[in-house]
This record gives sequence, C-alpha cells and structure tokens, in this order.
Amino acid sequence: MATDALRSQVAAKWQDAFTRLNHGEPGISGLITFSQAWNLATDFLRPKNIAAANKQAYNMNSVRAALEMVNRCRRLPVLLETFLEDMRKSYYLVANDVTLYMQEYEAAQDPAVISRLVFRLLEWYTAWSPPPELGATIFSAYTLNFQTHLFSILPPTFSQAFKALCASTLPPSDPDAVPNPATQSREIWAAFDTLGLLDRYESIVASVGYEHIEAHVLATCTGEWSRPMLDELRTWMSDKMVSWMLLPYARGATNAEEARVLLQGVGSRFDFHMNKTLCDLRTREIFDIIIDFPDSMGALQDLRDCLQRVDQRAALVQSLRKANRKRLLHPGAETKLILSQYVATIKCLRIIDPPGVLLFKVADPIRRYLRERPDTIRSIVTNLVGDDDSGDSLVDENEPIQPLQQPDIEDYSDPNWEPEPIDAGPDFRANKPSDIISTLVSIYDSKDLFVKELQVLLAQRLLAITDDDTEKIERERRNIEILKIRFGEAALQVCEVMLKDMTDSKRIDGHVQSQKASIVHPTIISRHFWPSLESSDIVMPGQFQKLQEQYSQEFTIFKPDKRLRWLPHLGTVHLELQLEDRTVEADVPPLEAAFIELFSSKTVWTVDELIAGVGSVDRSAALNALITWVDLGVLKEDTEGTFRLLEVAEEPSAGPSHHVRTAPAAIELPPVTSVQQQQAEQMKVYWKFIEGMLTNLGTLPLDRIQSMLKYAPGYDRTIEQLAAFMEAARREGLVTGRDGMWRLNT
Repeated sequence: MATDALRSQVAAKWQDAFTRLNHGEPGISGLITFSQAWNLATDFLRPKNIAAANKQAYNMNSVRAALEMVNRCRRLPVLLETFLEDMRKSYYLVANDVTLYMQEYEAAQDPAVISRLVFRLLEWYTAWSPPPELGATIFSAYTLNFQTHLFSILPPTFSQAFKALCASTLPPSDPDAVPNPATQSREIWAAFDTLGLLDRYESIVASVGYEHIEAHVLATCTGEWSRPMLDELRTWMSDKMVSWMLLPYARGATNAEEARVLLQGVGSRFDFHMNKTLCDLRTREIFDIIIDFPDSMGALQDLRDCLQRVDQRAALVQSLRKANRKRLLHPGAETKLILSQYVATIKCLRIIDPPGVLLFKVADPIRRYLRERPDTIRSIVTNLVGDDDSGDSLVDENEPIQPLQQPDIEDYSDPNWEPEPIDAGPDFRANKPSDIISTLVSIYDSKDLFVKELQVLLAQRLLAITDDDTEKIERERRNIEILKIRFGEAALQVCEVMLKDMTDSKRIDGHVQSQKASIVHPTIISRHFWPSLESSDIVMPGQFQKLQEQYSQEFTIFKPDKRLRWLPHLGTVHLELQLEDRTVEADVPPLEAAFIELFSSKTVWTVDELIAGVGSVDRSAALNALITWVDLGVLKEDTEGTFRLLEVAEEPSAGPSHHVRTAPAAIELPPVTSVQQQQAEQMKVYWKFIEGMLTNLGTLPLDRIQSMLKYAPGYDRTIEQLAAFMEAARREGLVTGRDGMWRLNT
C-alpha cells in the first residue's frame, strides 16, 4: 500500500513539472522551447576569455526572452549553479593573468604593475557578471564566488605588493612632487572596493596610513625640542592625510557631512596613532630632553599633551629609569652632574605631570644613589654658599629664598584637596611642589647633616682668607644670612660664632701688633665652636718657632686666661730667600717653609734628616714639599733622597728641559675633618653597643640593630649610615654580613 501511494505522489509531481515546462502544449513542443531557451541562457552566461580575438555576438532580445522563460519555469537556481560551476572551471584564465602580472612586479617592484593587475581583474569581473535582469540575489552570489576564487589564487606575495600600491597613493612628502596618475585616481579605490580587496586587506590599508604617519612624525620631530610639534602634526593630518583617507574610508559619501561622519572613527584612530608615535619618540629622547632643558620646553609640552591621550606613563618611567642607570648613576659621573640632572628632572617632570607621580617613581633610584655618594652633601652645600666655580648653579636665581619645606600632612577638609592619581603607588604622597633646595635636602632624613657640612665648608673658607681679603668675610656673612632663612637661626648659631671669631681674631692681632710688631698674622679661633681640624706633628724650626713663641707671649699678656695652641701645618708663608746670585720669592705651605729653613744651617740634607728636623711627617708629603723647591731651582737632588741647596743657580742642561714653576701653586682649603669622618669617629662610640648585641643575641638583621641602638644615649643615625658603618666593620673583619643578617667574627 505504501509503495503504491509513493508512486502516485511521484507521478503527480512529475506530471505537474512536465505540464509547467511544456506550457500545456500538446506533445513535447513546450519542452523543446524550454531546452532552446536553457541552452541560450547558459551559453550567454558561460564565462568567456576576454582575450579571445573573435567574440560571439548575441541578440539581447532573445537572451532576455530565454532568461525570462527559465525564470517562469523556476529554473533560475539551477541556472545559477551551472553558471558558478562554469566560472570555477574558467577561472584558470584569471589565474594566468595574475601569475603574469605578479612575475612582472617581482622583477620591477613597480606598484603601477599591480595597478594594471587590479584593473585587469576588474575587466574579468565586469565581463563575467550576470545581467541585472536576474536580480540582486544572483549578482551577490556571483560577486561572492568571484571574490572567493580570486583570493584563493592570489599568491602570498600579493599582500606586500598591494601594500606598496596603497602606499603609492599617499600624498607625496615633497610638496613639489607630481603624483603618479596610475595610482592616484579614485578609480583604483573603486576597483579595490568592487573586487573586495578593501575588506580583505583592511588591516594593510590601515597599516599604510599608520606607517606614513610614523615616518612623518620621526622625520619632522626627531631632535626638534624647542617648539611644540603636535599642532603642526594635526595641521599636516588635516591638509594631507584627510584627502587620502576619503578614498578608502568615505568612498560612499555624497556630501561633506556624510564624509565627516564616516571618517570620524578612523580619524580618531589615526590621531591616536600620531600621538602614540610622538609619545614613543619623546619617551626615547627623554634623557636628552632633560639635559637640554629649558631649551626643550616644546618637547615637554608635547609629551604632556600626548600622555593625556595615550597611556604611556609606565613606559616613560621605565625608559627614563633605564637611561639614568646607564648614563647617569655610575661611578664615572660626577656628583655635581648627577645633581644637575636630578634638578632638571624635577623641573621637567613637574611640567609633564604636575601631581608628581612620575617624578616620585623616577627620582627614587636617583635619591638612593645620591645618598650612597660621600660627596653629595658637600656638592649641595657648595652650591648653596655660591662656591661653585662652574657657573652651573643648581638653584634658579629667580626662585625666591624660603625656609625648607617639610612634607605636609594631608588635610582632607581642604576644599582644594584632590585624591591621589590612580597610578600612584602605596608610598606616594601628594605633597605640594617644594623649591629645589628643599627637594635636595629631603634626600636625607635630617637637615642636620647639611648644617654640619655648612660648618665644615665655612670653616675651610674662613681659614683660607688672608689679611687683605676682608671682603670675603663680608660675603660669607651675607651667605649665612641667606642660609638662616632656609635652615633657621638656631641651626646656624655655630656659623655665627665662627664669623665672630674671624672679626675678633683681626682685632686681637691688631692689638698684639701694636704692642710688638710681628710678621706673624695668625687666625685665632675658638676650639669648641669650630669643626675638628686635622692634627699634625709638625714643629716649625728656627726663626719660625721663635716668632710663634714671641707672638704667644704677647697674646698671653693681652688674654691672661687663654693660651694659644698653634696648628703649624695650616696657613701660608711668604718667603724671600737671599741666595748668592739671586732672590727667590714664594708663597708656600708651612711644611715647605720648615724644610727650607733647615737648609739655613747646612746645605745638604737627606729626606730622613729633614723629616726628623720638623717632627713627624709622611714621607710622600715630605718629597712633594721638597719637589716644590727643586722646581723653583733652589734645591737639587744629588742622589736619591739627598738634597743640596743651590746658592748659585745651575745653568740649564743641554738635555731635555724640565718644568720650572714660576708661580706658587694654588693653596688648598685647610684640612678640616669632613662630616663623614666626624660621623665615622662618632659611630665608633656605638661599636661596643653593637658588639654586645651580636655577642648576646647572635645573628641580627640591620633594622633590629637600628631599633635597639635607638636606646643608646645620643644615637641619631639613619639606617643608611648604620649600613655604611657595618660595611666598614665587615671590611675590617669585625663582622660578617650575608642576606641582610650580621654576626660577629669569631
């Protein structure tokens, strides 16, 4: 039963289809008419070789009638399948053309070849496209299949060739250059769109624009720091790039408003890429930009504006810290140079990032490195008192003098209070911008170190002042008045005492000279208020000792309750040596004067005899002192370690000439004990405490030693100073340190 029903159903459908195809005519005349129409339609649609010399001509009225009959008979889907299959079989013709053009391009590397290939592909596409009468559905299916076959035959090298062709459509960098008409027409972009190349290679088209922007930014902005470049770049984008962007991205626009809407998204991406490229460039150049400050203000403004658009803050910090490690924070860089770069970094990063997050992250390694340098405090203090002869001051002369600023405690009731930036670390504190000096002093935990260094430097400068340099004392007094504003009155009381000692010393010397004239003019200071002066065992011989004793007697008469303790290794002695044939004048240190005084008793001395004659002195220092007189032609070294006085000058030898010093050497600053030396001596007092801790408790970390030393009377050292002391103790073999743990050596 089931089989009979199926047969009946199939027979009914077959009869219905036969009737429809035969148009109800008797016999099969209708089928013959449909067959003729089918053959004409399939032959018309079958893809032809456009390069063939003889092309078949069709009666378009007959073709349209045949297509209409196929449509009435509901055979269009089958016709489409047949057409697409025929196209697949004929696509080798297109592939042959692609191969030929690609071979030509690979040989010439000329984008115009790819332009001709694109227009050739457009010819194939147009020649094989079905007539509009078949409807949009069939045309869409054809387009999809044509593009699918096209993408399957394009070689891998086509993407780079297509990129070169797109790049050739860009506006030339040289405004006088003439565009290539083969690649600058709108038709080429229309062909890209028709063939589906724009959608297929959308990323390549975008990369062409990005790379062109990058090349222009690098060519115009590299090393150009004096003026802002961002506005000029945006003007260039508007004048040059927008006209190019209209072709691939706003090709369907019919008016300016539609074009603006279509370009909005891609324009924003290109502007972002321009900002990113400029930001990356300035990030790579940031170290040199800081060196060139303030002449590099334009680059800093660009970087500030770019960072508001591009999230490159972490990259900027990483780049600058890496450059600092490589080019700044190493033993070959002078401390003054590091400080100058640090000050410039502060000023530059305040422009780029006013809240100070970037400065906090970049400055931390510089500050830690400067704390480890022994001469950092001296360099800062030297600049403070105007003793830097390089002319490159760390302090801006236009910056007002103000007291050192301490870190502010956040006041959340302040109506102008703002939360910390989102990229601020846990240790960041949004303090108000302070002056440069406050920032430099804050490298250390306490300003006491700077005050002590000020005392040492002032002592050296005052002791180097001679009788006729009263203006220098007044200059030092003005410096102290300025420094009082920064450090406070109480911190500089000792400096006031030193200045008063200089005035009193001149008054005392005047009184002594009035009682009994002397060629000795000592500087008399208060031992308890001046920094420690390095001691010496030199004893001035002969007339120098007599002059000192005579002056001491007169001083005791004037000041019965006080006694003078001479420091004979300090100061300068003006000598006039009367020799048989000449007179030699020289300003020399006391040791040189003491040695030449000994030669007044006999003319030949050995180095050991001379050292014994002036007390105890280092042999190398003694030899240097004797070389002074050898250079002046007063002494001669006959044999090694034996010197003879030349009463009569020797004629210059015919051998190689030697240098004769005709002017006195620059007098060095008096050897006042440095702050580091004073601290080292003071730390030795606490060694017994540390030794007791390590004896009783064994191995201890540094922070535990620091916390326990806080209970020692007068202990005020930082953990960095304690670490330096422990490292010195390790070098002496007293302790052993490993992984931050310290123990006594047994």
